[in-house]
Order: sequence, then structure tokens, then C-alpha cells
Amino acid sequence: MTNPLASLSRPLPFDQILPEHIEPAILGLVEDSKKRLDQIAEQTGDPSYESTFGALDESSERLGIAMGIVEHLESVATSDELRAAYNKVLPTVSGFWSSITLHAGLYAALKRFGESPAARALTGTRSRYVQKTLEDFKRSGADLDDAGKAKLEELDQALSQLTTQFSQNVLDGTNAFELYVDDTRVGGLPESARTQAREAAEARKKPGYRLSLQAPMVVAVLTFADERSLREELWRGFNRRGLDKHDNNDLVSRIVALRGDKARLLGFADFTDLATSDRMAKTGAEARRFTEDLAEKTEAAFRAEAASLYAFRQSLEGQDAPQLEPWDVSYYAEKQRKALFDFDEEALRPYFSASRVLAGAFELAQKLYGVRIEDADLPVWHESVRSHRLIDHEGRELGVFYTDLYPRETKRDGAWMHGLVAAVPPHSHVALFCANAQPPTRDKPSLMSFRDVETVFHEFGHLLHHLLSVVDVKSLSCTRVAQDFVELPSQILENWCSEKEFLDQFALHYETGETIPDDLVRGLLASRNFRAATAQMRQLGFAAVDLALHGEYSSSQHGDVNAFANSVLGRYSPTPLPADYTLIASFGHLFSHPVGYAAGYYSYKWAEVLDADAFSRFKNEGLLNPEVGAAFRNCILARGDSADPLELFQEFMGRPPQLEPMLERQGLLKKSA
Repeated sequence: MTNPLASLSRPLPFDQILPEHIEPAILGLVEDSKKRLDQIAEQTGDPSYESTFGALDESSERLGIAMGIVEHLESVATSDELRAAYNKVLPTVSGFWSSITLHAGLYAALKRFGESPAARALTGTRSRYVQKTLEDFKRSGADLDDAGKAKLEELDQALSQLTTQFSQNVLDGTNAFELYVDDTRVGGLPESARTQAREAAEARKKPGYRLSLQAPMVVAVLTFADERSLREELWRGFNRRGLDKHDNNDLVSRIVALRGDKARLLGFADFTDLATSDRMAKTGAEARRFTEDLAEKTEAAFRAEAASLYAFRQSLEGQDAPQLEPWDVSYYAEKQRKALFDFDEEALRPYFSASRVLAGAFELAQKLYGVRIEDADLPVWHESVRSHRLIDHEGRELGVFYTDLYPRETKRDGAWMHGLVAAVPPHSHVALFCANAQPPTRDKPSLMSFRDVETVFHEFGHLLHHLLSVVDVKSLSCTRVAQDFVELPSQILENWCSEKEFLDQFALHYETGETIPDDLVRGLLASRNFRAATAQMRQLGFAAVDLALHGEYSSSQHGDVNAFANSVLGRYSPTPLPADYTLIASFGHLFSHPVGYAAGYYSYKWAEVLDADAFSRFKNEGLLNPEVGAAFRNCILARGDSADPLELFQEFMGRPPQLEPMLERQGLLKKSA
């Protein structure tokens, strides 16, 4: 019987892959990749680009695609059997990836060509690939002695296993929690959330309402539930994921220590310097300087917002009103926003059915980038998943992609884009994006919050970055760019969600077909920057604790890792943090992957500076101006890492990036002056 994972064909056979396929397919592909690398190392005669770097670019493509599919399925359709199979092959695959840059014969062959006249004669993308690859090999330990290489391989395998365990613990902790409540406790919850909770209880043949730790439910409870004890119970449950049955804090401490060991082994002072060495920031110190500078520009407005929120609570409950706790902030902030702007964000939901939101994102891409998006009928991993084709103006397929929008118990939380196949034109790419928006009920379609809408546009931006790539070196194509640049194509797309001119083209009431009333749009725009400083400080807090953990923390010097993290986060919180606050125990961006966003969370804000600045050109020259859209596609989306990201940005804008457009967009320019 043919193993579909071992001999992948298009369309990708998601509906045929079983747990028993994983081990033989992946291990076989590892061996095939090893042979290809050995062939590069063992060649005789004068090396050529094609026989060295070109062959390297192709050597492990099949393994990468197959393992990417396995990782994807473990994230969206996991089972005990699939997880066991994935965990079984993971050490071997991680060891193989780590071994590439430690392959002495391979490195020698690459260096031999890199020092040749033929290499010096290269230009453009190939020249950049040669240079960056040799730098990556050095940064990955190629110049280490045998003992050092063995130690590095040991560290990488341990990191792979520990970060996978961390991710699985968070998913298990999320799924283990359920809270059944009756009508007396759900006051204030929007009808959409109540319906979802009621149907979840009915599905389990229980009375009342079933509350979970899925993000849409947690957000709804913390924002709208009138019962304070219910908000606290959900908040504490959400912040204990990864702790109740496991100890993710211990894993965090071990992961941070291993990353530090790896950085020092490779000649870096700490992991922040290692992680940023190939990014726009270049050093951990520059990332910290950027984060601290932005925090200083934001702090006065942040403190004013915190004082204003407590004063608002006092206006409702008297001067003796209790100080705000973390589970109070979203609740009173929503009431304050309604009082200030007469705007109920929940009133937007009927205009944001999932199908219309997707249609709006697709229409934006079509108008800006001259492409066409069609529905496809491809094998999928769950019945709620949809497939699509991206077609250029000449009718050529640029790529296929999948959309997976709703939470399931077999699917991890959050939102992400996954590029499964990076191709060289004229071949087409394959990618997908996932979200966890409120699912449809028996009587209503999925109706998204405004934040859900922004999330869909964000991940779709990543997807377009992948699918519109025309780079002829796979290793420099698509989203394989500096991490503090990769969020530009995603974050910029969120801007259109707040523009009336564009909203009227897709935001239609799911029952009447009417556009959003002007007063609701005015309320949205007026309230968009409500508590902008608080939102910014929250993100900067995540960045600060990330950089502190990976640049300063030592268990012998600082003791408990969670206490250390909370000592950093306190500055960025609008309320005092409880002693048992445990953000890091479920901080998947940092700890669910051997690298992930570790020492890189600052890049969201770094890229936000870029996206606000770049969007200012659309604002000045036309929101749906196809010429500006073509320039962004040709300068940014199509180019991958074929040139330095600062050069690409300056090619689009005609100048270096500026901070002011972001602060102006947030309404903080005057407040921070």
C-alpha cells in the first residue's frame, strides 16, 4: 500500500495521511536527504553553483514538506496516535536539521565554491544566498570542533523535545478545563457567546452553559460578564494552562537555559544576540533599546489611561470602589468605551459573517495586487476547512491555500499562517492560515468580532507574502525573511479593516445585506485608539519579558523564573499582578518551538512602525490604488529575502522608515510629547 506521506503529490492528500504513515515516511525522507547532502560533500572537480548551493536548496525539500504536514496535522487534528507518532520522529528530524550545518564535508564543499571566482561573479539572489548560507553555517556551529558540534546537536534535540512538550501541555490544559454555569451567572454575556456556550453544554448532554478556555469564550467573559467571580475564575483558569497537570514553568526555565548554552557555545554573549544577528535589529541591545524607547514614549499616556479607568469605576460604584484587578480591566474598559463613544463593538458582529470577511480579504488582494481568488475542491483535514486557488491576471495558478477558522478540541489556540510548499516560478506555492473565531451555531453563521476580522486580514497578509513570491532560490523565498520584517506584510493589511471606503464593500449585515451604519463606523473609528497606550504597553511587556528571559535571567542568580518574569511584567500592567500570575506557562510564541519568536517578540512593534509608515503611502495616494498595490507587491511581497529588508522598504517608500506615522495612528504623538 502506497504511503501518501512518502510520495507526496498535488493536491496534498490531507484526507489520506494516517498516524502509521508518519514514522516510515519521515525516517525514509531523512535518509534520502542525508544522501543528497553527502553527494554534495563528496563531489570532485571544480564545484559549480548548481552542484553546491543549488543542490543544497533542493536537498531536503521533500522532508520539509512532509514534516510540515505532520506538524500541521498535529496542530489542527491531533489525536493520541498522531501525537505519539509525531513525538517519535521529532528527535530524529530535529537532529537532522541541526546536523546540516555541522556536516564538515558539506561545509568544506560550500566554502570551496564560495571562495571561487565563479562565486565572486554571482550577482543578485544567488550571490546573497551564498553569502547568507555561509554566515548561517558559521552561526550554527560549522566552525566548532567535534565535541562542540556534538554538544550543539544535543542542545537542539533537547530544545525540540521540550518546546513540543510545552505546546502539548498548553493544549491539554486548555482542553481539560470546563465550567458549567446556569442562567444566574451569564448576565452581560452577548447572545452569541451564550448560544455557543448553551450548545456546547447540550452537545455533552449537560444543563446550562459550558464555558471553555478557547480564546473567543475567554474574551467574551472577561469583557462582558457581569459576575466578577466568573471573570476571575476564567482569568485564573486561562492563566494556569500548562500548570495544572504539568509544570511548564520548569520547562521554561530549562528552555531558557538551553538557549543560553547554545548562544554561548556559538560565541554570542546571550541568546538575544544570537537570535537578532540576522535580523534588522542586529543585536539584542538594539532590540532592547527600541523596546525601552517606545515604552518611555508611551508610559505617561499609559498611566493616565489606568487612572482614568479607575476613576470611571468610581463614578459607577462610589469613591470606595475596589482597586481594579486583572479580571476587571476589560470589563470596565468596555463600559468606559461605551460611555465615551456610545459604541458597542458587539453591534458590529452581524456585519462580519465569516464568509463575508473572507470575501472582503480576497477582494482587497484582487484589487491591490491584480490577482483572482477562486474556490477549490481539494482534500482537507476537517469538514469546516475551505480550499482556494490564487490566479494571476494571465490565468496562471500562483498557489493554492486553505482557510481553517474555528476552534476544535483537536486544534491548538491562536492564529497562524503555515507555508507548506515554497516553489520557484512557474510552479505554484501551497499555504494555509488558521484562526479560532466564534464558530457558527444552529441558527446563525459565524459572526466575528472586529478583532477576529483584523486577525483574518493579518494572517491573510502572511499568506499573500508566501503565495506572491517569485524568488528563484527557495531558501530566500516567501516569508523566509528577517523576523522583524516578516510582520510588515501581515500587519499592514489590518489597516483596511478600519476604513469606511473599504468596509462598505464587504461588511454587510448577515440578514439584511445592509452596510454598517455611519454612526457605528464613526464609533469604531473614534474608539479605535481608546486605551491605545495600554494596548501598546501590553505588547511591549511581552517583548520586554522575552528579551529579559533570554538576555538576563539566570536561575542561580534570579531564582524562580515566574517571579522573575512577573517582576519585569509589572511595569507594563495596568493593575498589580497576582503572585501566582503565570503568563509564561502558556506563552506559545516563545516556548512552543525551538526558536519561534524567542528574543523576537519585539518584532511585532518593530514591524508596526514599518506597516504604519508604508500604509501612509496608500492613505496619501489611494486606499485601493492598484499602482501603489503593484509597487508593494513588487518591492515587498514578491521579493522574499532576495535583498536586505531595509533596502526593500526604502525601494517602496523612497526613504528610511519613520516612527511618527505609528504614534500618530495610535493618537499618541501628542500624548507622548
